[in-house]
Amino acid sequence: MSSGKVLLGVLAGVAVGALVGTLLAPDKGSETRKKILDKGEGYVDDLKDQFDELLAALKDKYADKAEDLLAKGKSKYNEAKNEFKSSVAEV
Repeated sequence: MSSGKVLLGVLAGVAVGALVGTLLAPDKGSETRKKILDKGEGYVDDLKDQFDELLAALKDKYADKAEDLLAKGKSKYNEAKNEFKSSVAEV
């Protein structure tokens, strides 16, 4: 299982646990709703930060591979082009 899925699962579990704890607390409904909104905003911000970090890590990991693949593709293209030119010149 990838670390991104584990991270999202943990964050979702924490959010559900906090929500259930808030709903079971003996507060007035308006206070409970306010707590849920406040915690929800905090979790959304945390989740966005974690997602941004995950995207940055993935970008760093695969950027080098993409550049290598592009360089190999250009090299193969140039080889094929040169072979084609030499075969046309022979005819």
